[in-house]
Amino acid sequence: MLGKPIAHSLSPVIHNAGYAAAGLTGWSYTRIECAAAELPALVAGLGPEWAGLSVTMPGKEAALAVAAEVSPVAAAVGAANTLVRRPDGSWYADNTDVSGMVEVLTEVGVRPGATVTVLGAGGTARAALAAAARLRAAGVTVLARRPAAIAELEPVAAALGVAMTSAPWPPASAWPEASGLAGVDVLISTVPKGAADELAGRVPWQAATVVFDAIYDPWPTPLAAAAEAAGCRIVSGLDLLLAQAIGQFEQFTGTPAPRPAMTAALTAARSGT
Repeated sequence: MLGKPIAHSLSPVIHNAGYAAAGLTGWSYTRIECAAAELPALVAGLGPEWAGLSVTMPGKEAALAVAAEVSPVAAAVGAANTLVRRPDGSWYADNTDVSGMVEVLTEVGVRPGATVTVLGAGGTARAALAAAARLRAAGVTVLARRPAAIAELEPVAAALGVAMTSAPWPPASAWPEASGLAGVDVLISTVPKGAADELAGRVPWQAATVVFDAIYDPWPTPLAAAAEAAGCRIVSGLDLLLAQAIGQFEQFTGTPAPRPAMTAALTAARSGT
Protein backbone atom coordinates (compact mmCIF):
# COMPACT_ATOMS: atom_id res chain seq x y z
CA MET A 1 0.00 0.00 0.00
CA LEU A 2 1.40 3.37 -1.07
CA GLY A 3 0.39 6.73 0.38
CA LYS A 4 1.20 9.33 2.98
CA PRO A 5 0.16 9.23 5.79
CA ILE A 6 -0.99 5.60 5.98
CA ALA A 7 -0.11 4.41 9.49
CA HIS A 8 -3.80 4.48 10.39
CA SER A 9 -4.95 2.40 7.41
CA LEU A 10 -6.97 -0.76 8.01
CA SER A 11 -6.32 -2.09 4.51
CA PRO A 12 -3.55 -4.48 5.66
CA VAL A 13 -5.99 -6.06 8.11
CA ILE A 14 -8.51 -6.72 5.34
CA HIS A 15 -6.09 -7.99 2.71
CA ASN A 16 -3.97 -10.18 5.00
CA ALA A 17 -7.11 -11.79 6.44
CA GLY A 18 -8.17 -12.54 2.88
CA TYR A 19 -4.82 -14.13 2.01
CA ALA A 20 -4.97 -16.33 5.08
CA ALA A 21 -8.55 -17.44 4.46
CA ALA A 22 -7.84 -18.17 0.78
CA GLY A 23 -4.78 -20.26 1.65
CA LEU A 24 -2.38 -17.85 -0.06
CA THR A 25 0.41 -18.53 2.40
CA GLY A 26 3.11 -16.79 0.39
CA TRP A 27 1.20 -13.53 0.14
CA SER A 28 1.47 -10.47 2.38
CA TYR A 29 0.27 -6.88 2.31
CA THR A 30 2.20 -4.03 3.85
CA ARG A 31 2.33 -0.23 4.07
CA ILE A 32 4.95 1.94 2.37
CA GLU A 33 4.96 5.68 3.12
CA CYS A 34 5.22 7.36 -0.25
CA ALA A 35 4.53 10.89 -1.45
CA ALA A 36 3.20 11.45 -4.96
CA ALA A 37 6.55 12.68 -6.27
CA GLU A 38 8.26 9.55 -4.94
CA LEU A 39 5.82 7.07 -6.45
CA PRO A 40 7.24 6.65 -9.99
CA ALA A 41 10.75 5.80 -8.80
CA LEU A 42 9.49 3.52 -6.05
CA VAL A 43 7.23 1.55 -8.40
CA ALA A 44 9.99 1.29 -11.02
CA GLY A 45 12.27 -0.29 -8.44
CA LEU A 46 9.87 -3.04 -7.32
CA GLY A 47 10.80 -6.62 -8.11
CA PRO A 48 8.64 -9.27 -9.81
CA GLU A 49 7.40 -10.56 -6.46
CA TRP A 50 5.04 -7.57 -6.28
CA ALA A 51 1.66 -8.60 -7.74
CA GLY A 52 -0.14 -5.35 -7.08
CA LEU A 53 -0.31 -2.10 -5.19
CA SER A 54 -3.06 -0.20 -3.43
CA VAL A 55 -2.60 3.54 -3.84
CA THR A 56 -4.16 6.11 -1.57
CA MET A 57 -3.72 9.86 -1.23
CA PRO A 58 -1.73 11.69 -2.41
CA GLY A 59 -0.61 9.26 -5.12
CA LYS A 60 -3.78 8.41 -7.05
CA GLU A 61 -3.02 10.72 -9.96
CA ALA A 62 0.65 9.72 -10.05
CA ALA A 63 -0.40 6.07 -10.28
CA LEU A 64 -1.88 6.72 -13.71
CA ALA A 65 1.47 7.93 -15.05
CA VAL A 66 3.32 4.70 -14.20
CA ALA A 67 0.77 2.42 -15.87
CA ALA A 68 1.13 1.00 -19.37
CA GLU A 69 -2.65 0.57 -19.50
CA VAL A 70 -5.40 2.44 -17.66
CA SER A 71 -8.99 1.29 -17.23
CA PRO A 72 -11.62 3.55 -18.82
CA VAL A 73 -13.09 4.50 -15.46
CA ALA A 74 -9.70 5.41 -13.95
CA ALA A 75 -8.94 7.51 -17.02
CA ALA A 76 -12.27 9.32 -16.83
CA VAL A 77 -11.95 9.98 -13.10
CA GLY A 78 -8.30 10.95 -13.39
CA ALA A 79 -7.20 8.77 -10.50
CA ALA A 80 -6.23 5.16 -9.79
CA ASN A 81 -6.22 3.40 -6.44
CA THR A 82 -5.06 0.06 -7.87
CA LEU A 83 -1.97 -1.03 -9.79
CA VAL A 84 -1.85 -4.62 -11.01
CA ARG A 85 1.33 -6.27 -12.31
CA ARG A 86 0.85 -7.72 -15.79
CA PRO A 87 2.71 -10.80 -17.10
CA ASP A 88 5.17 -8.63 -19.04
CA GLY A 89 6.09 -6.73 -15.87
CA SER A 90 4.19 -3.56 -16.71
CA TRP A 91 1.38 -2.11 -14.61
CA TYR A 92 -2.38 -1.84 -15.18
CA ALA A 93 -4.19 0.98 -13.35
CA ASP A 94 -7.79 0.78 -12.16
CA ASN A 95 -10.10 2.49 -9.68
CA THR A 96 -11.97 0.11 -7.38
CA ASP A 97 -13.34 3.02 -5.36
CA VAL A 98 -15.88 3.38 -8.15
CA SER A 99 -16.90 -0.27 -8.34
CA GLY A 100 -16.95 -0.33 -4.53
CA MET A 101 -19.35 2.60 -4.40
CA VAL A 102 -21.60 0.98 -6.96
CA GLU A 103 -21.64 -2.23 -4.93
CA VAL A 104 -22.48 -0.67 -1.57
CA LEU A 105 -25.12 1.65 -3.00
CA THR A 106 -26.76 -1.16 -4.95
CA GLU A 107 -26.85 -3.29 -1.81
CA VAL A 108 -28.98 -0.69 -0.01
CA GLY A 109 -31.42 -0.45 -2.88
CA VAL A 110 -30.24 2.38 -5.15
CA ARG A 111 -31.67 1.81 -8.60
CA PRO A 112 -31.40 3.44 -12.05
CA GLY A 113 -33.10 6.80 -12.30
CA ALA A 114 -32.13 7.96 -8.81
CA THR A 115 -31.29 11.59 -8.13
CA VAL A 116 -27.94 12.11 -6.43
CA THR A 117 -26.51 15.02 -4.46
CA VAL A 118 -22.77 15.05 -3.75
CA LEU A 119 -21.26 17.18 -1.00
CA GLY A 120 -17.73 18.23 -1.92
CA ALA A 121 -15.80 18.30 -5.18
CA GLY A 122 -12.51 16.52 -4.49
CA GLY A 123 -11.18 13.12 -5.48
CA THR A 124 -13.91 11.11 -3.78
CA ALA A 125 -16.51 13.25 -5.51
CA ARG A 126 -15.01 12.16 -8.84
CA ALA A 127 -15.52 8.53 -7.87
CA ALA A 128 -19.07 9.39 -6.81
CA LEU A 129 -19.77 10.84 -10.27
CA ALA A 130 -18.49 7.66 -11.89
CA ALA A 131 -20.61 5.52 -9.56
CA ALA A 132 -23.66 7.63 -10.43
CA ALA A 133 -22.93 7.05 -14.11
CA ARG A 134 -22.78 3.27 -13.64
CA LEU A 135 -25.99 3.37 -11.60
CA ARG A 136 -27.62 5.37 -14.41
CA ALA A 137 -28.63 8.20 -12.11
CA ALA A 138 -31.11 10.67 -13.49
CA GLY A 139 -28.83 13.53 -12.51
CA VAL A 140 -26.19 14.67 -10.03
CA THR A 141 -26.04 17.93 -8.09
CA VAL A 142 -22.70 18.90 -6.54
CA LEU A 143 -22.46 21.31 -3.61
CA ALA A 144 -19.00 22.65 -2.79
CA ARG A 145 -17.32 25.69 -1.31
CA ARG A 146 -14.80 26.24 -4.10
CA PRO A 147 -16.13 27.13 -7.55
CA ALA A 148 -12.77 26.12 -9.05
CA ALA A 149 -13.18 22.60 -7.70
CA ILE A 150 -16.65 22.33 -9.20
CA ALA A 151 -15.28 23.55 -12.54
CA GLU A 152 -12.68 20.76 -12.44
CA LEU A 153 -15.49 18.20 -12.11
CA GLU A 154 -17.31 19.37 -15.23
CA PRO A 155 -15.03 17.62 -17.76
CA VAL A 156 -15.13 14.49 -15.58
CA ALA A 157 -18.93 14.50 -15.66
CA ALA A 158 -18.87 15.06 -19.41
CA ALA A 159 -16.48 12.15 -19.96
CA LEU A 160 -18.72 9.92 -17.86
CA GLY A 161 -21.93 11.07 -19.53
CA VAL A 162 -23.37 12.37 -16.25
CA ALA A 163 -25.88 15.22 -16.21
CA MET A 164 -24.27 17.37 -13.50
CA THR A 165 -25.49 20.61 -12.00
CA SER A 166 -23.78 22.52 -9.22
CA ALA A 167 -24.39 25.05 -6.51
CA PRO A 168 -22.22 26.90 -3.99
CA TRP A 169 -22.17 25.63 -0.42
CA PRO A 170 -24.81 27.75 1.37
CA PRO A 171 -24.12 29.44 4.71
CA ALA A 172 -25.46 27.58 7.73
CA SER A 173 -28.40 29.95 8.05
CA ALA A 174 -29.57 29.05 4.54
CA TRP A 175 -29.81 25.30 5.04
CA PRO A 176 -31.93 23.55 3.97
CA GLU A 177 -33.79 25.98 1.73
CA ALA A 178 -30.76 26.75 -0.43
CA SER A 179 -29.39 23.22 -0.47
CA GLY A 180 -31.82 21.40 -2.71
CA LEU A 181 -31.52 18.31 -0.48
CA ALA A 182 -35.23 17.85 0.10
CA GLY A 183 -36.46 14.76 -1.72
CA VAL A 184 -33.09 13.63 -3.09
CA ASP A 185 -32.79 9.86 -3.50
CA VAL A 186 -29.08 9.56 -2.64
CA LEU A 187 -26.89 11.93 -0.62
CA ILE A 188 -23.14 11.27 -0.84
CA SER A 189 -20.89 13.24 1.49
CA THR A 190 -17.26 13.35 0.38
CA VAL A 191 -16.16 16.25 2.55
CA PRO A 192 -13.57 15.99 5.37
CA LYS A 193 -14.39 15.23 8.98
CA GLY A 194 -16.56 17.94 10.52
CA ALA A 195 -17.34 19.79 7.30
CA ALA A 196 -20.90 18.45 7.03
CA ASP A 197 -21.76 18.49 10.74
CA GLU A 198 -23.77 21.69 10.35
CA LEU A 199 -26.22 19.88 8.07
CA ALA A 200 -27.20 17.18 10.54
CA GLY A 201 -30.02 19.08 12.21
CA ARG A 202 -31.03 21.10 9.18
CA VAL A 203 -31.62 18.65 6.36
CA PRO A 204 -35.31 17.69 5.92
CA TRP A 205 -34.57 13.97 6.13
CA GLN A 206 -36.88 11.53 4.39
CA ALA A 207 -36.78 7.84 5.15
CA ALA A 208 -36.53 6.94 1.46
CA THR A 209 -33.15 8.70 1.12
CA VAL A 210 -29.90 6.74 1.07
CA VAL A 211 -27.10 8.57 2.87
CA PHE A 212 -23.50 7.61 2.15
CA ASP A 213 -20.88 9.34 4.28
CA ALA A 214 -17.38 8.46 3.05
CA ILE A 215 -15.90 9.04 6.52
CA TYR A 216 -15.49 6.07 8.87
CA ASP A 217 -13.52 7.52 11.76
CA PRO A 218 -15.17 8.75 13.89
CA TRP A 219 -18.38 6.89 13.25
CA PRO A 220 -21.21 7.62 13.16
CA THR A 221 -20.77 11.17 11.97
CA PRO A 222 -23.43 13.68 13.11
CA LEU A 223 -24.75 13.65 9.54
CA ALA A 224 -25.11 9.86 9.43
CA ALA A 225 -26.56 9.70 12.96
CA ALA A 226 -29.26 12.27 12.16
CA ALA A 227 -30.14 10.55 8.90
CA GLU A 228 -30.31 7.13 10.53
CA ALA A 229 -32.55 8.49 13.29
CA ALA A 230 -34.93 9.68 10.57
CA GLY A 231 -35.08 6.19 9.07
CA CYS A 232 -32.67 6.68 6.16
CA ARG A 233 -30.58 3.80 4.84
CA ILE A 234 -26.93 4.45 5.73
CA VAL A 235 -23.68 3.55 4.00
CA SER A 236 -20.33 4.33 5.65
CA GLY A 237 -16.80 4.82 4.48
CA LEU A 238 -16.04 1.53 6.20
CA ASP A 239 -18.42 -0.23 3.81
CA LEU A 240 -16.56 1.37 0.90
CA LEU A 241 -13.15 0.48 2.37
CA LEU A 242 -14.14 -3.18 2.43
CA ALA A 243 -15.75 -3.19 -1.02
CA GLN A 244 -12.83 -1.51 -2.78
CA ALA A 245 -10.37 -3.83 -1.00
CA ILE A 246 -12.29 -6.89 -2.19
CA GLY A 247 -12.07 -5.59 -5.74
CA GLN A 248 -8.33 -5.13 -5.37
CA PHE A 249 -7.84 -8.55 -3.77
CA GLU A 250 -9.47 -10.28 -6.73
CA GLN A 251 -7.42 -8.34 -9.27
CA PHE A 252 -4.16 -8.95 -7.40
CA THR A 253 -4.69 -12.68 -6.81
CA GLY A 254 -7.08 -13.84 -9.54
CA THR A 255 -8.94 -15.59 -6.72
CA PRO A 256 -12.49 -14.96 -5.43
CA ALA A 257 -12.29 -12.92 -2.26
CA PRO A 258 -13.23 -14.68 1.00
CA ARG A 259 -15.66 -11.95 1.97
CA PRO A 260 -16.78 -13.31 5.37
CA ALA A 261 -13.20 -13.54 6.64
CA MET A 262 -12.27 -10.10 5.34
CA THR A 263 -15.43 -8.58 6.82
CA ALA A 264 -14.84 -10.24 10.18
CA ALA A 265 -11.25 -9.01 10.32
CA LEU A 266 -12.30 -5.44 9.63
CA THR A 267 -15.08 -5.60 12.23
CA ALA A 268 -12.68 -6.96 14.82
CA ALA A 269 -10.10 -4.29 14.07
CA ARG A 270 -12.70 -1.54 14.45
CA SER A 271 -13.97 -2.95 17.74
CA GLY A 272 -10.48 -3.47 19.10
CA THR A 273 -10.89 -7.22 19.56
